[in-house]
Amino acid sequence: MTSLAALGVATAMLAACSGGGDEDGGPNDDGTHSLDMWVFAELHATYYEQMEQRWNEENPDRPIDLEITVYPYDDMHNKLQLAVNSGEGLPDVVDIEVNKFSNFVRGSNPPLADLGAAAEPYIDDIVQARLDLYSRDGTIYGYPTHVGAMVSFYNTALLEEAGIDYTTIETWQDFEDAGVTYNEETGETFGVASTGVAFREALIVAQLGGSYFADDGTVAINSPEVVEALELEQQMLNAGAIGTIPGGSPDDEEAYGAINAGDYAAIVYPAWYTSRFVDYMPDLAGQVAIAPAPVVEDGAVATIGGGGTGTAVLEASPDAEIAAEWLAFAKLSPEANVAVWELLGFDPVNMEVWADQEVTHAEDNKFNQYFQTNLFDVLNEVQGEIGHFEAFANPDLPSVDSTLTTVTLNEIFENGVPPHEALDQAQEDLQNELGQ
Repeated sequence: MTSLAALGVATAMLAACSGGGDEDGGPNDDGTHSLDMWVFAELHATYYEQMEQRWNEENPDRPIDLEITVYPYDDMHNKLQLAVNSGEGLPDVVDIEVNKFSNFVRGSNPPLADLGAAAEPYIDDIVQARLDLYSRDGTIYGYPTHVGAMVSFYNTALLEEAGIDYTTIETWQDFEDAGVTYNEETGETFGVASTGVAFREALIVAQLGGSYFADDGTVAINSPEVVEALELEQQMLNAGAIGTIPGGSPDDEEAYGAINAGDYAAIVYPAWYTSRFVDYMPDLAGQVAIAPAPVVEDGAVATIGGGGTGTAVLEASPDAEIAAEWLAFAKLSPEANVAVWELLGFDPVNMEVWADQEVTHAEDNKFNQYFQTNLFDVLNEVQGEIGHFEAFANPDLPSVDSTLTTVTLNEIFENGVPPHEALDQAQEDLQNELGQ
């Protein structure tokens, strides 16, 4: 998701520095409620503008005037932290990337508003694991943008040339076997060993029933499950089933070119990666099938959500109540989640949409036209087995993720360091950093 931030760098949209209207809240002279919103992706801004228009059409007695500012990723989160620390210049509503979210829900008095009441009309249809991601101690502080369920993307044209049937790949051992065969038959790389992102690591650790943290919340990056997950991946690398990719992850401009050129045949990534294929890899249209992610035999879960953006309301906003109600409509309602799929290509968090075949299987949908198989057929197949990776909710996740993606994965995949050694070093470094 963070790559979307680049889209907003050159964009200056209606900027404002403090709570959206009258300092005391309430409607403006024209009856609208001004809401100031910060986002880090231009595509998100376009989506929210649509939700503003739809809200106003359905709620003419309570219209909103949404003022959106698009900042670069780091700039926005840093600006938000400074505003929270000073108590000045806060927006009413803000997008917070999942790896940054924990920074704003630390302690007993977070600066974010309780969104539980506004979610009530929709909550029974929402994937609970994604609400849990932006909740602490039973309080909902943010609404998810998508499920981001981990799935597999297979270039069937390449696999067929190597005599591989992707539908037979169910476990990670199957994935490795297919990768070895593909490499032997073609001399090319089957899957990806990412060094700049840790989505697949989180998936395998979750399938093994593990976490990056101990029960008391302290870091445990060298736990048996994490070691086993990285050993599994290093084994696939050494066997020739996976290889590193330009840019460090599939979600990088260099990687798009390599995948589009046919340099990789299998990508295990969050479902929102559908948009990357459509937008950045046009040559593969009609060649890519979506399938469930490989699993660990007798694993704890089949898949988890990866990446994401939690949208929050600042508790100090004078219009927090209507902001929360609009945000629930914009992020959780069925009509909003239809737009999430049709505009963004993301897997919606409202499962009512998953069952609406007029939406999910629409022939004129650009995502359905691009892929050989239907994303929602895959999602419905694993619907009851989408787990919540507890580590994503730990306030120290940003430090752990940074260590993994700047040091540890490079040591394992680029330098051949045994996983237990690399993870023991990561544990020591993180304990020093976090004072544990």
